Amino acid sequence: MTTDAPASGEPATANDADADGPRPKGMGRELTRYASFAMAFGFVSIATGIFTTYGAVLSSSGPRGIFAWPIAVIGQLSVALVFGALAARIPISGYAYQWVSRIVNPVWGWIMGWISFSFLGVVVVAVDYTIASTILPELFQYQGTTENAWAITAVVILLQSLLVAWSTRVTHQVNKAAVTVQLVGMIALTVLLFAVGGFAGDLDFGTLFEAAPASEDGYYGLGSASHAGPFALAFLLGAFTIVGFESAANLAEETRDPARVIPKAMVQAVVSLGVLGFLFLIAVTALLGDPAKMAESGTPVATVITEVLGSGVGKAMLVLVVISIFSCGLVITMSGTRLVWAMSRDERFPGWTALRVVNPGRGTPLNATVFLFVVAQVILGVFSQSTDALFSLFSAATLLPAIIYAGTVLMYIVKRRSLPPTQGFTLGRWETPVIVVASVWLVYELLLFRDESFRDPWLYVLVLFAIGGCYLAFLLVRRGVAGLSMPDMLNVDRMLDETDPGAAGRRAEDVPVPDRGARG
Repeated sequence: MTTDAPASGEPATANDADADGPRPKGMGRELTRYASFAMAFGFVSIATGIFTTYGAVLSSSGPRGIFAWPIAVIGQLSVALVFGALAARIPISGYAYQWVSRIVNPVWGWIMGWISFSFLGVVVVAVDYTIASTILPELFQYQGTTENAWAITAVVILLQSLLVAWSTRVTHQVNKAAVTVQLVGMIALTVLLFAVGGFAGDLDFGTLFEAAPASEDGYYGLGSASHAGPFALAFLLGAFTIVGFESAANLAEETRDPARVIPKAMVQAVVSLGVLGFLFLIAVTALLGDPAKMAESGTPVATVITEVLGSGVGKAMLVLVVISIFSCGLVITMSGTRLVWAMSRDERFPGWTALRVVNPGRGTPLNATVFLFVVAQVILGVFSQSTDALFSLFSAATLLPAIIYAGTVLMYIVKRRSLPPTQGFTLGRWETPVIVVASVWLVYELLLFRDESFRDPWLYVLVLFAIGGCYLAFLLVRRGVAGLSMPDMLNVDRMLDETDPGAAGRRAEDVPVPDRGARG
């Protein structure tokens, strides 16, 4: 572990970290290798991403748009590798917030933390809204409206918050079971679609190469200054779906041997979900029938499943999808509460005095969970009356992680020669190719959001940034840059060791880490 110092250059001490009283204790290390993988796998959730975005991509890019998926997976995999290299160096809850704070400086770290919080607040709403707007109407054969979608989503968010607040152990058990259901269910669903569709003669692989309802003219073009081309917009499918793998890093302090386990969990999740997701997309697209007609449906994927597999089997498969999406929202809720708790522990989140408390009876950051629940309900209320709420939500939930990933990768590029020593994962000779791929991918992804259809997501982002900027200005006026210095790593380690006595012994076996002094 490294020893970081305050931005002022003076070495941090335990007294510095505890200047306002005893720091809150951490949470026990309960996550195993599979639980860490389940966190990354559950957040990404191909069921969630595909059910949410497939209809929009079908309208803008046609069936051929699915071929943007493998390219997006390669791009996100390169980002996951960079994140893995950082997680192996600074395995603390808060992921990008912690990394940027300690490697660049606390001010930029705070900005990254606030962007991450903005992302987690909106993505949990986008995910849960998917259940209410694209699956339940097909499952129970009713007309979806903005009103019933709002009510159902509000209840789902409440259930997830109650579970996260109640017990970390139970939440992980539920998530592991749900991820297992998702993994088995999505494989079974994909196989069934290929088998039943092939037996009935409904599979038409020629559909995969059609552009309609998108225009063939300029299909692969980059578009204009205010419009992205049809194929370019198809990248939103992978860009929205293959995100959240870093949630495993956000629970580093609750993971056993995090420096080794978390990088592998993130990479394994992206690869497995990328392959399975593409096979599922091929199956659904080959069974579309009339793409233009299906593009007008509010529930195209669910409709294909029930039409091909029949009402009984199709609905059983949709129940599995609901479980998968609920698990995704559960993981996001847990990840969001940990980020709020981590920033509050460092005394730099609004209301940190209350939000850094770990409930002694439940062993969970109860106050942070309630806070995130309220934020999610407010965001839901803002978007709920929009006739295109799902598109706005998933667009905002794609733009924000792209900003987080780009900022983190840029930091890695600039600081990679002075990073803390790794404790379990390194890019080695692949570092330069990985950085190049990640950089090209992220620049291209961010350029997609010049399209004027993303006006509402940009408005959401700017409003949240303005709120965060006001609070950051307050912190700087009150404390100055030196007052935002991070607790040094050794003090954090001691606190974590109190909840995991075996960690100190395992850490001693790792490579020795010198004191690198201040980076602020």
